[in-house]
Order: sequence, then structure tokens, then C-alpha cells
Amino acid sequence: MSLRNRLSRRAQVALIGVAAGGVAAAIVVVPSLADSGSSEPATVAAQKGAGYGPEPEADSKLVSQVSDLTTTATATLSPDTMINRARTWLTANNGRPVPYSMERNWKDGYRQDCSGFVSMALGLGKPGLNTVGLADSRSGVTTRLGSVSQLKKGDLLIDYSTGDGDFRHVVIFEKWANTSHSAYWAYEQRGTYGTTHRQLKYGIGSDNYDPFRPVKLGGGGGGQVPAPAPGVSWPVLQNGSRGADVRSAQRLLTARGYTVGVDGAFGPNTRAAVVRFQKSRSLAADGVIGPNTWSKLIKTVQSGSSGQAVKAAQTQLNVYGYGLTVDGAFGARTKSATVAFQKNHKLSVDGVIGPNTWRALLGTR
Repeated sequence: MSLRNRLSRRAQVALIGVAAGGVAAAIVVVPSLADSGSSEPATVAAQKGAGYGPEPEADSKLVSQVSDLTTTATATLSPDTMINRARTWLTANNGRPVPYSMERNWKDGYRQDCSGFVSMALGLGKPGLNTVGLADSRSGVTTRLGSVSQLKKGDLLIDYSTGDGDFRHVVIFEKWANTSHSAYWAYEQRGTYGTTHRQLKYGIGSDNYDPFRPVKLGGGGGGQVPAPAPGVSWPVLQNGSRGADVRSAQRLLTARGYTVGVDGAFGPNTRAAVVRFQKSRSLAADGVIGPNTWSKLIKTVQSGSSGQAVKAAQTQLNVYGYGLTVDGAFGARTKSATVAFQKNHKLSVDGVIGPNTWRALLGTR
């Protein structure tokens, strides 16, 4: 596949063409989450080797044809089901992410690049559409949104431009990373790393990413609209994850007797503590904090409670703007904030942070 000379304005891209079996390989620099030293998403210049490459064109045998879409899933898919399908690729490769490839299909039949990954999450026909097909209204898969402010769980941000050397990409929006909506959590399939769950800024500001909503996606949580607790999914944290959820996990690990630094960065020490905790609870010791690990890791806290678990709860409440002092003391202000959060998220209003409230605190943005 030939690479065009013009590159998009979303990033300064360094290309190294390598002839291998007639296929052009490329290394690019794209916006990403910082790998060290910061809890904020990195700038383009700070990220290296996290690229995506020229994907197969629509007439390739590696791409599902629009005419084949009659064989795709037609039932409405809930946002939580879609996100849960995306999560499976984080550990599907013997506990590791599914590796990136534009030329291979994974065991489930879907192509191992970004658009193949999204096609899998949506339950589309195998091996999956490419980004142009996902964004094309004629395929009936998505509809374009007016702005990124409308994003909800399960929506897509797609760079489908064909004028930048075929360097196209798509990611799955999960939830906002902060109240200012300057970054969000997303799932993507990217070069070097394979399947990842991290904070991104694609589409926020001036770049080639546009927001889309899958037309078969039903109602559910995410974006700016709170959902009832039963529809909220636990976040998945692993090596490379960052932010408030990681800080809370680190505090909860400490509360369980596995002391780690509370820096908001999921690195080797945090992973080692998670593995030890999982083994102690007869969980799959994969070092990934998913639903089963969260359910064992959380501790119910209420008026009079104190310690690291309370600090974790206060950290999460502050994500929603409650402005608590993270002092580890569950007093009147923490209870008041808990009651307000429970009312806003259609939870049982008792001022006690138990499993349902924890799940909503961690899984809603």
C-alpha cells in the first residue's frame, strides 16, 4: 500500500518505510497518555512508538464489505455490553492484550487493528469494517454527532480522512476523565501496545477526529448523563493506567495491607501488590483490576470510618466536584457529599459507601 506525501494536521508524523513482503510498515507519533511523570495526557511530542499505521482499504479481503452488513448483529447493543466486549481484548492473549496487526485476524475472527477491534466490540460482520466504513453513513453503522460534548459511553472518535497517507484511527469513548472534560478514558487498538485502556484527547481541540454514535447502541451510562448503578461498569485498571481511579485503588490496596505509593500511576509496584492481593483472595492473578478484583478490594465506609479506604472514597467524590479534604475521616461533610452523589445517581440514599455506591463512584463520569 502506498503512502501519500501529505500528512494530517493532527500530529507531526515521522515515517520510516520498511519493505517487508511487499507491505509498508510505519512508525508514527500520536497523542497519548504520558508514560511517566504526569497524570495528564501527553502532548504529541512526549509520546513515542505508540503509532497506528495505514489500514487496509475497503476492497481488501481483510475488510468486511458494506454489502455484507446484512449478516452483522442487528439487535440493539447496550453501551455496557459494548464496553465489556472491548475489555475482553485487554487480557485475551493469555492475560495480555491482543497484539496489533493490520494483516491478521484474532481467534474470534476480527482483524487486529483499530477498526477491526471496534467492529468486534459492536458485533459487526467479520473480519470488520475499516474506519472509512465505520464513519460512512451509507453503511448504517454510525451517525455523526454535532460535537464532542455529546459523547456518551460506547461512542466513537474517528479520524477517517483519506488525505493523510491512510493513517486513520478510531477509539471507543468510555467516560470523561475529569469534570472539565479536557480528557476522557477510551479503549483502542494501537501499534506496539495492542489493546489499551487509557486517557486520550483525540477530538478535543483542532484535529481530524470526529465524534460518532453507533446507531444500534441503546441507552446507558457515560458522557454527562448519570446512569443508575445497575448499568454502571467497574473500570479496568492495569499497567499504564493513571488518574484518580488508580489513586483510589492504591489507597484500597493499602487499606487491605498491601502498601503502595499513592501516585496515580499503575506501575510495577502497584501491579505486584494487585497480584499478591488476587492470590490471597483466590482470584485470577493477572495484575489487572477488573470487576472481580474490585468487588473484593473495596471496603464499605460510613460515618465514623477512617483510614485509607475513606481517603479513596473522598478522592472519588472529589472527581465529581465535592471539594472534600482527603483526610481519611468520614465526617459530616463526607456523608453530605455521599448523600448528594447517591441522589444524583439514583442510588439508595443512606450516606453509606457500599458496593453499589463504590461502583457508581468508579464507573460513572
